[in-house]
Amino acid sequence: MIYLIPTPIGNLEDITLRALRILKEVDLILVEDTRVSIKLLKHYDITTPYDSFHMYNEHQKVSKIIKQIKVGSTVALISDAGTPGISDPGFLLVRTALEAKLEVQCLPGPTALIPALVQSGIPADRFVFEGFLPPKKGRKSRLESMALETKTLVFYESPHKLIKLLDEMIPIFGGDRNIAIAREISKLYESTFRGSLKAAKFYFQENSPKGEFVIVVEGLKKIDR
Repeated sequence: MIYLIPTPIGNLEDITLRALRILKEVDLILVEDTRVSIKLLKHYDITTPYDSFHMYNEHQKVSKIIKQIKVGSTVALISDAGTPGISDPGFLLVRTALEAKLEVQCLPGPTALIPALVQSGIPADRFVFEGFLPPKKGRKSRLESMALETKTLVFYESPHKLIKLLDEMIPIFGGDRNIAIAREISKLYESTFRGSLKAAKFYFQENSPKGEFVIVVEGLKKIDR
């Protein structure tokens, strides 16, 4: 059995009782970064053995993990924050486990995109999650492919690329398109900017971006088409 366990994205209280129980009961916890996860494990007195599992070693480790599960071990996968597999390691392990006819369960829990979307003030009934755009090549073409999308768009972006992303969006989506930019969700300095793309660019040029960002962009209104 493999459990995918969502972990807090900021506030350590944002973890379920079931998640804590399973983390204490499994035979092994796979963690994205031991330096990050040890803080959560120590906070909740979880002494289960753990091992690193991330994008740089998952291809080397996945076969061994599958063999352990086949002989009866139970394994939990956690990322540094949020739900494994959502812009974090997890997909390779899940796919390999399912191909091996093993059981996989993902617990409900924290993820940055849902709070950002729901509190944005932009329609949340239908949306497209894009995660991080390609770091270099393909960013413009990816955005251009969404120019006529009527559903709400959700992106992740790092602070040092936020203004670049806004610059790329304005000529494609239009400077008046509504946007909400959530920063540091559930953390001490959480905040959300709401306004137009043009206003967002001006704001973050005046206020240097810091922290982790979720960008929610209103879809193209049908009357504008």
